[in-house]
Amino acid sequence: MTDRRPPDSLPTEEESVMLSELVTTLQQAHRTIGALQALEAQLLSAAVTLAEEQASRRPAGTAESDLPLRSIAAELAAALRVSDRTVQRRLSDAHVAVDRFPAALAALADGRISRAHLSVIVDAGLGIDEAEARATYEARAVEKAAHETPGRLRAIVRALAEDARSRSIAQRHAEARRLRRVVVTDLDDGMAELLAVLPAALAHGIHDRLTQMAHATTKHGASAEGSDADNGHDAMAGAESGSGEGPMTDEEARDGSPAVDTDDPRSIDERRADLLCDLALTGLAHGHGDGLDAIVATVQVTVSVVTLAVGDGRPAMLTGHGPIDDDTAARLAAAAPAWDRLLADASSGAVLAVDQYRPSEDLRRFLRARDERCRFPGCGVSARRSDLDHTKDAARGGATAIENLAHLCRRHHVLKHQSAWTVEQAGGGVLRWTSPTKRIYLDSPAPVVRFVADDPPPF
Repeated sequence: MTDRRPPDSLPTEEESVMLSELVTTLQQAHRTIGALQALEAQLLSAAVTLAEEQASRRPAGTAESDLPLRSIAAELAAALRVSDRTVQRRLSDAHVAVDRFPAALAALADGRISRAHLSVIVDAGLGIDEAEARATYEARAVEKAAHETPGRLRAIVRALAEDARSRSIAQRHAEARRLRRVVVTDLDDGMAELLAVLPAALAHGIHDRLTQMAHATTKHGASAEGSDADNGHDAMAGAESGSGEGPMTDEEARDGSPAVDTDDPRSIDERRADLLCDLALTGLAHGHGDGLDAIVATVQVTVSVVTLAVGDGRPAMLTGHGPIDDDTAARLAAAAPAWDRLLADASSGAVLAVDQYRPSEDLRRFLRARDERCRFPGCGVSARRSDLDHTKDAARGGATAIENLAHLCRRHHVLKHQSAWTVEQAGGGVLRWTSPTKRIYLDSPAPVVRFVADDPPPF
């Protein structure tokens, strides 16, 4: 058969050689990266072994038995400028890979698989307790990984791991149910991700229920199911009886197919999210997503008085999260029983003083406003969830004063008192930490108040 493609659409011989060389070099680079990642895992695992040796010298049953590991994680984290919690997770992951999946780690070091392949193999094989069964699974998984992408490998190794397990899915599910939880992860632009880990049937049931309710939302923002929202009737009963058609799929919604409410500009994803907020915060399926009005919580929002008064577009700051829009800040401020007033340095934004129209616990409120978070380098636990610690112990003459107080989360409070880590105040709220290896790390209060008006307030 004659090739009808025009000659200029085909790569030249020189271009083909260049591409071949690029592919070969890239493959070599990936093998080198894999070898370095395997070396990193071995180094991290060695750090865990060192921590275990230190812990073994502590009396049996001693409280905070994981303190050596936490101290080493803090040392590595400060040196690498990352959170020590992140490092501790990486230490654990590396130790598991080195100790329980040596063949997969060797395949990574040899360049036969990638780090993503290794993660998939380890994640699926963690539940295999018997060493012989795990080794058999690992060998089969590595063989498959050599010819599959990590995404396609995931389903394959799950099946291989299921074959290798001696305990039934019913037994494992009963244990897994005890790990159900709800987690919030901050995102950019004033948003956050709410993650709920639930039994699969419940999770899919909730999603399907929200989908049905979202399709049944009327143009007035109320659920078409009416009072049936409270008695468990089918959310689509009202919509289906009028049209004779089944519920619309997500694909139909994205393609612009008509929904029950043709005047509602929201996507099906937006409606689901709004209904979830309304149900969780108010117990009612309004469909507006206005559950913010139902929040009764302790929050610290830093907002310029000019922004609050005239809405100048400057973001307010939600402690522990970051910028939020001024409309949200105004609504939260309107519901606040009392306001804290912060005096800030105009150039640096550092908190200088704080008062309240109904003063109470002045010192604690000042330090919460100054610190915002745990004062160990890299830690993000909020001040409200942390201990107010005397840098120089009160029992040793340390004053209960601003220059001797700082917030430490319980994790780092214990680390300070029961490990070789030490800390001193360097002035201006700056803490000077000294690690067990005598390295120095400074932690400064975050200058979160950065409102500098271009013109005087119009009042």
